[in-house]
Amino acid sequence: MRALVTGALGFVGRHLVGYLRSCGDEVLEMDLAGPLPVDVTDRAAVARVLSENHPDAVYHLAAFTHVGASWDDPLRVIQINVEGTLNVLDACTISGVGRVLVIGSAEEYGRANDDDIPLGEDAPLRPSTPYGASKVAAGYLALQAHLGSGLATLRARPFNHTGAGQVDTFFVPALARRIAEAERAGIDDIAVGSLDPVREMLDVRDVVRAYRLLVTLGEPGGVYNICRGRGFTIGEIAERLVALSTRRLRLVIDPGLVRPVDVPRLVGDPSRLEAATGWKPEFDIDATLAGVLDAARTSLDR
Repeated sequence: MRALVTGALGFVGRHLVGYLRSCGDEVLEMDLAGPLPVDVTDRAAVARVLSENHPDAVYHLAAFTHVGASWDDPLRVIQINVEGTLNVLDACTISGVGRVLVIGSAEEYGRANDDDIPLGEDAPLRPSTPYGASKVAAGYLALQAHLGSGLATLRARPFNHTGAGQVDTFFVPALARRIAEAERAGIDDIAVGSLDPVREMLDVRDVVRAYRLLVTLGEPGGVYNICRGRGFTIGEIAERLVALSTRRLRLVIDPGLVRPVDVPRLVGDPSRLEAATGWKPEFDIDATLAGVLDAARTSLDR
């Protein structure tokens, strides 16, 4: 399969490119830099790349991805996540791409009612952040492209995931870095934000495997949660990371790290994905967290 990945140099993009190549796919890398240096908000450039390269499948990962930071510049979030998605979809339609996977987010569900947990794909969408709203809009553009133009789009809603290489503006690598720094400096207190929200936590390697399975086995027009069906409090994830430390550390709440708006609970139902593809998560959460902490320690040695 000849696959084009937008956002190929991002955290998930790098893992996806490596996985696709390990499966024998030919991969074209599109990002702001790299082999195909294109900004997805540049409509003409996106159209040119698609028309010149004729991929069989497109994995659309390019996005503004930080939920908290989306409050700082919501217009930019919309430009990248909505306008950029429209540009990719239109170019795929014109170029006759066979399959297009558009990556959404569990943040589309937003403030779900307790009765809706675990969240199935038909649960109401109640985004509470600019990021979540942008992903809802992008997902509906993908659906419209399928219904209106016949483009074989698939929509994925991955829940929280992490792994080596994720930037430390996200919770797990940020906490791992603080732990690594505390080990080196002999500090006992670790600053954290709110410990109450409940989140899924997957390994990025399980997520990219699900992406390829969806492109090959998913139903065009369909939407699929990518999750394990189990939630962890942020406090439990933090305690699991701290337990991996070489020091006895204490978690201390820092009000400056508490988001003004945070979805209390995001736990999904993976049954639709499992039925369509046979996917199951392979990586244990503690092994994933250990890998992130080891990566944080290594980065301090550079």
